[in-house]
Amino acid sequence: MRIGIIGAGRVAHHLARALSARHQIVQIYSRSLDKAAQLAQQVQASAIHSPAQFDATLDLVIIAVSDQSIAAVIEQVHPHLPEVLMVHTSGSTAMQLLQQVHARAGVFYPLQTFSLEREIDWSQTPVFIEAADEDDQAVLLQLANELSQRVYAYSSEQRLSLHLAAVFACNFSNYCYDIARQIVDVQQVDFSLLYPLMLETAQKATQADPKTMQTGPAMRGDQNILQMHQQLLADAQRLDLQAVYQLFSQQILERHQS
Repeated sequence: MRIGIIGAGRVAHHLARALSARHQIVQIYSRSLDKAAQLAQQVQASAIHSPAQFDATLDLVIIAVSDQSIAAVIEQVHPHLPEVLMVHTSGSTAMQLLQQVHARAGVFYPLQTFSLEREIDWSQTPVFIEAADEDDQAVLLQLANELSQRVYAYSSEQRLSLHLAAVFACNFSNYCYDIARQIVDVQQVDFSLLYPLMLETAQKATQADPKTMQTGPAMRGDQNILQMHQQLLADAQRLDLQAVYQLFSQQILERHQS
């Protein structure tokens, strides 16, 4: 396939490099021509500075930009490629946002956290596809199957529920790791001492129902420990973290003590 990519961020980088193994990445378009050029060089593509420069013979255009930019991007690109299949990579944006402007619309959503400095295992990364047309869906299905062993045709509503769950499982849990580091840094305690605990917790959550794996003072209803921890946070003048601790503990208590 001849593919164009809009965006030069983390998702665009990983997708471009993965797809270039089997397909031709023809053009990269980004608001920053320099970033587009850097990515284009990695995949032997051309960087362009305007949607008007898109090649009309492209088979697919992948919109890998922030959710709030998708609507503006499709308005800009549609007049220049009215017949080309276009997909976005968002988990929380409905396909209809594209479809109301561009008939050949779809979604190609990899459920993963992307960092420029880390490679991912595409074979185990779930990829979710959706398309307005059955033939286009078949194209996306084949493309996804080339990357991943875990490919699903999900609706926009199903993807949105996954994206919300992913925020809790990934973004919020990572912020909890950040909080943990802040706490131990105050006493100059080595954060890496928590690594085995963090890894074991994540492993258990993938092998059993997380509810049955819950441990800790809130699950046990140990008010003495709960109050001690909150007092430590208060003494450290971290009322923000104290509020987080209280909220999480109350939720766990209600989940396990009711």
